[in-house]
Formats: sequence, structure tokens, C-alpha cells
Amino acid sequence: MKIEQVLELVKAVSDSTLTEFKYEEDGVKLSLKKAGDKIVQVQAPAAPLAAPVIAPSAMPAASVPAAPVTGIQAAAPAGNIVKSPLVGTFYAAPAEDAEPFVKVGDSVKEGQVLAIVEAMKLMNEIESDFAGTVTEILVENGEAVEYGQPLFVIS
Repeated sequence: MKIEQVLELVKAVSDSTLTEFKYEEDGVKLSLKKAGDKIVQVQAPAAPLAAPVIAPSAMPAASVPAAPVTGIQAAAPAGNIVKSPLVGTFYAAPAEDAEPFVKVGDSVKEGQVLAIVEAMKLMNEIESDFAGTVTEILVENGEAVEYGQPLFVIS
């Protein structure tokens, strides 16, 4: 399954009324669960495989759970949230021996690079959508991040 297909599937589940979606084919397992309107868990294999994507609307009704999924929900931080636009590995600095792009307390401008998320050997710069002060960095350097996962709080 290609990353574009996974991202498309995540968006489709997010936009639908489904609360849980599971997909399994040829040893590939994908499980998406959401609480409210946010996806809280994504599991996928490390090795990408070519597999067809089944749109949630094309799934039989029996695969939709009857009861809502309960999950752990953290309290929403106060301020503007910069979220990860893709699944990958979070890097706070451009190189291992370099200073981080930003630290807590730094002032940032809209469009300023805050971090890098590596996905499929591509380095994707994460830019601030807001001007303000970095009040919280929610992930650690080298940590795996999910699509839509909060990365920074900017006030």
C-alpha cells in the first residue's frame, strides 16, 4: 500500500461517520480508530505493499461497529496547534549535530520552518501556520508521528 493511499484512506475515514476501520490483505494490517472527529490510532506495516484501497462507503455495513470506540483523549493544549501533515519520523533539527529549528519560548513567523518529518526517505519541512511564540513542543526528536498528530503549540 502506497503512502498516498494510506493518507487518502485516513482522510476518507476522518470525513466519514465511521469510528473504526480495519483492513487486512496478504499480511498487511491497517487499523484506524477515531474518537469524535480525530483519528487516535493508525497501524500499518513497515514495508509498503501494493494493495487496493477500499473506500469506506464501499464496505459492507457489517464492518461498521455498533458502539462508539472509546480511547484515551488528552486535554487539548491552549493555543494554535501545528499538526503533522503526514506519517513519518519527526526531526527537530536539520542535522544530528545542528541546533533545533525552534525551542520553547522562540518567536516564530507564519511560514517559518519548525521541524522536518521524514517520510519514505523524503525530508518534508513543517512550517508554522501561525505567528507567535512556541509554548510547547509535543514530540521528541526521532519520534514517529501520525497524520494530524499535534506537534507544536503556538500562542
